[in-house]
Amino acid sequence: MRVTLAFAGAMAVVLTIVGVAVYLRFEADLDATINHGLRSGASDISALVQRSDSGLDSPGRSVLVERGESFAQVVDADDGEVVDASPSLRATLLLDAGLLARARRSTVIVTRPNPYEPEEPARLLATPVDARGRRLVVVVGAAADDRDSQLQTLALLLAIGGSIALALASLAGYGVASAALRPVDAMRRKADEISAEHPGERLPVGSADDEIARLGTTLNGMLARLQRGVQRERAFVADASHELHTPLAILRTEIELALQRGRSPDELRDALRSAAEETDRLGELADALLVIARADGGRLPLALTDVDSAQLLEDVGARFRSRAQASGRSLVIDGGPPSRLTADPSRLQQALGNLVENAIRHGQGSIHLGATAHEATIELHVRDEGPGFPPQFLAHAFERFSRADPGRARGGSGLGLSIVETIASAHDGTVRAANDPDGGARVSIELPVAGPAHRGAAPGQAGRRG
Repeated sequence: MRVTLAFAGAMAVVLTIVGVAVYLRFEADLDATINHGLRSGASDISALVQRSDSGLDSPGRSVLVERGESFAQVVDADDGEVVDASPSLRATLLLDAGLLARARRSTVIVTRPNPYEPEEPARLLATPVDARGRRLVVVVGAAADDRDSQLQTLALLLAIGGSIALALASLAGYGVASAALRPVDAMRRKADEISAEHPGERLPVGSADDEIARLGTTLNGMLARLQRGVQRERAFVADASHELHTPLAILRTEIELALQRGRSPDELRDALRSAAEETDRLGELADALLVIARADGGRLPLALTDVDSAQLLEDVGARFRSRAQASGRSLVIDGGPPSRLTADPSRLQQALGNLVENAIRHGQGSIHLGATAHEATIELHVRDEGPGFPPQFLAHAFERFSRADPGRARGGSGLGLSIVETIASAHDGTVRAANDPDGGARVSIELPVAGPAHRGAAPGQAGRRG
């Protein structure tokens, strides 16, 4: 309705301007026609007066004028005496003193009451003429009632026609606006029906390639992304619930066994040790879920600083060397030349720690930590000397809760590699999992030396440089 009213207002302005222009043009044409007739009549009478200065009211001369419609006078320019005139106009001077004075100098055209019908207007033309040694003024007039009548008729037609045109244009505008906005209303109704219980429904999109259709396509794309997000969230919650259920069930079992009567001290210690292991696993799983939840809520917070790659590897090696030795494994650092990059050292230690932890749990032989500097990036990698990843696992290595051995119930949550990818993405980096040509599994993290382009930092630590 607002579009229709705006369109009707604009159309009314246009029709008014056009109507006024037509009216003024028609009025000017009528005046030009009357003036042309007056000039022609004045020219004829001036020629008559120059030949004979009397006889306008004689039967032979009356053909020059039509009683009631046109008339004429010849006036002495000096004393204002009527020299000759149309019938019944000898006693009445058509011009007042001011107009007569102006007519002595040049032609004058004015509107005055019709001398035959005073209630009707008439157009007068007065022009000076020299005849037989006298200075005369020839006055020619014509009734203007027909002119006014024609203008009134035109104004009435313009008003009626303009009103009808405005009404038809408004109806057409309303129809066009309704047709254009009908798809929007259909999308609104459909959007009101879409809910979390039916996320697969989409907005109706017409076949026309216009702004409304493109809006519907864009909104459908947004709904598809939201649906995928909801599906990922549901899958994440389901998988997390499953992962939490296992250690909680084991912990409950161990505690119940420990509470049974007749348990020996060694059995109690074993039960408590197992419970402690499951508690540690619950803590690790909670930390992993927290990292992923923060990443899903936006960019993972980073405390950026200047990091030495060699020192980073040494710190990670120091943390895990004793664990590797306890498993009968060695941890080797292949640092290469020292390199520096802008990153969050604690997050990088977390990522490399997850990779070393995976290598200790599931790999064989020595564990190698290395760093290779390129022109604008640094590659951090961890590899072992075991059998490597199963080929079918490589395509899903970084998916959440993905395991190389799906049947393994303990020994990992399947979130380690996913967290590694999350940390690498927060640094605008990439990760790759592959089987090393020399044997064993190899996971590489490639990071830009200059740090992430959009630096998300923890509160109070944005842009901190060490």
